[in-house]
Amino acid sequence: MMTDTNQLVASARESFGKGVARKLRAIGQTPAVIYGHGTDPVHISVETHPLSLIIRQANALIELDIEGKKQLVLVKDVQKDPVRQIIEHVDLVIVKKGETVEVEVPLHVTGEPFNGANALQELNTIRLSAPATSIPENVTVDVEGLEDGTQILAGAIELPKGASLLDAADALAVNIVAPRAASADEAEGEEAAAE
Repeated sequence: MMTDTNQLVASARESFGKGVARKLRAIGQTPAVIYGHGTDPVHISVETHPLSLIIRQANALIELDIEGKKQLVLVKDVQKDPVRQIIEHVDLVIVKKGETVEVEVPLHVTGEPFNGANALQELNTIRLSAPATSIPENVTVDVEGLEDGTQILAGAIELPKGASLLDAADALAVNIVAPRAASADEAEGEEAAAE
């Protein structure tokens, strides 16, 4: 499950501030900063449209071409205008091939539990340490045929090769519960028995 590397051309920028950022956005550019590996932050600008497509993917890996120099980076943070949803600024972190990075990946539940039970997803994402060049798009939990009362803990989820869990192993990821109507009847029955 190799992460596709997105190509993006970047320009170094010398001038900063809100006015400069506004002018960049007006010409279809987005200001960004590259951090990491003990280097000083590098201020760049990138084309907004291809960037907006890239950041739709979680943990997008980008190969920047900064005036002819290649640099592998990971999208770390995106600041958007809350109203217009325009990308205002992006933080990128340098990654090297062979290096592992800490990422949050979406958790997807597949399959149908046994006998009409429901799978309640307790974790939407799972924190992993994964190779920078093969960050999984998501992690899948199969609940096919599992019975009421089954609990899947984070530590029991099968992770992609090379990835390791950073969340607590005993964190509840998915809870299999009986359908609501049946559990209400059981609760009434228990109350009657208790009286």
